[in-house]
Amino acid sequence: MRSREYLVGNNDVVIDVMLPYYGDVDLMKKAVASVCAQHYQHWRLVVIDDGYPSPEPERYLNELASQDPRVHYLRNSENLGANANYRKALDLVEAPFFIMMGADDIMLPNYLDVVAEAFSQHPEVEVIQPGVSTINEHGIAITAMPDRIKKLCAPRHRSPVMELRGEDLAVSLLRANWTYFPSLAWRSSTVKSIGFRIDFDVVQDLALLLDIATQSQHKNLLVLDELAFLYRRHGGSDSMTKALTGERFDEERRFFRWQARRYKDLGWTRASRAASAHFTSRLNALNLMIQALKQRQFKPLIRLGQHVLT
Repeated sequence: MRSREYLVGNNDVVIDVMLPYYGDVDLMKKAVASVCAQHYQHWRLVVIDDGYPSPEPERYLNELASQDPRVHYLRNSENLGANANYRKALDLVEAPFFIMMGADDIMLPNYLDVVAEAFSQHPEVEVIQPGVSTINEHGIAITAMPDRIKKLCAPRHRSPVMELRGEDLAVSLLRANWTYFPSLAWRSSTVKSIGFRIDFDVVQDLALLLDIATQSQHKNLLVLDELAFLYRRHGGSDSMTKALTGERFDEERRFFRWQARRYKDLGWTRASRAASAHFTSRLNALNLMIQALKQRQFKPLIRLGQHVLT
């Protein structure tokens, strides 16, 4: 299948795929292989290994880099943690557009074609959300409760493409973050001018999207129907671990209170109300309370219940 040339007609790198890595080696290899299998050819892949205790990632990626000069491997001298590794990855972005891909997710072969075409046809857009399907750790398609909520709360549109901006985008995301962070394609200049906030480890993606909605004068987010990405959801993920302990909701509650004050000061009353309500975040905590009770895990119940009620 031919590679369509939307943004360039030569071999210039147009899209950087940044892959902060710490975790399962086999899943990382599948993620990397999915990037190398893209129809669109003008990409650079940079894997930033956050000190995973195995020599296999370095061996595998250096061998791959010797075969394909678009592949680059870096290993941190010490473990930075997810947020700091995202910030390091952002500093290393060189291309006009980038993806902060998960180390266990899968790009379908059309992914870069889809986002390159969309950026070309919509030059005012900052972020693109293509169509996403969810798989488990075994690669089997699933529809977990969070994905049902995302689908229910995602904005409705009649055409295959929809644009959101400003307070409308903020309200939609505060009601429910229906995006999938590792699947998003970003305009590099916009994100570099804003950056990831250092005080959030769980909701840093939502914080960045809301900062773009608040600060940018452009059409912030483009939503596409075309399926192009497989998001892997499994119990061993960092976000799931923090959710089951209730830790992530302490951060979410602090985050939503700040957003409510922020948008009240800006005069964005609908956004402020949506942040104060954070309904789907409360619903997620309630669902986890039920799971914890079924598993006879009583320790996180107080923290989860506090989030549901406050």
